[in-house]
Amino acid sequence: MATCWEPGAPVQLSHSNSPSRKLAWTLERVDMGGGWIGVNTARPNAVVAEAIAAGRIRPLAGYPRLRREVSFEPAGLRRGRLDIGLSKGPGSDALVEVKNVTLLDGDRLRFPDAVSERGRKHLDLLLAAVRLGLRGVILFAANRPEADRVGPAWEIDPAYGRRLLEAVEGGVEALAVRLVHGTEGIDVGDLLPVDLEPPGG
Repeated sequence: MATCWEPGAPVQLSHSNSPSRKLAWTLERVDMGGGWIGVNTARPNAVVAEAIAAGRIRPLAGYPRLRREVSFEPAGLRRGRLDIGLSKGPGSDALVEVKNVTLLDGDRLRFPDAVSERGRKHLDLLLAAVRLGLRGVILFAANRPEADRVGPAWEIDPAYGRRLLEAVEGGVEALAVRLVHGTEGIDVGDLLPVDLEPPGG
């Protein structure tokens, strides 16, 4: 929630009547003055999956089969789950991991907003997929309107930044898309540049 919260900021909540839930209300989005910021991390995966299925994320278009929450256990690594699997397309099948990005740093968004060992493990799985002849894709969902590029949060988790560089050098594709918040929901907008440059690089 760094850069996504301050006292008095307008918010939107959703309500659930499910008796299995501990809390009935969910914080969905916050406005810090520049427009809505999506802070419910459960939303972006579904939005991105719908956009891929509709062919609206150009680098991932052309796959008629899409699966969610794909289990993957390459040799030498513990089994993990990746957000989206794409198959039956004209090229190699693809595994896609979606990361919700809300940390604002000047003119760019950064990921992660806290040290993320889990994020590094996802990169390891994507790199293993590439080595097996698949496409491995890390897709950063830029979930606020202010910034015009996305990159690793080197000062927060330098190990993640280094792992991301290694993964991209090994063939993992790093993409970023803007999530656009409307009155009735969230849509996928334009692709954004991914800036992997470390400080002083």
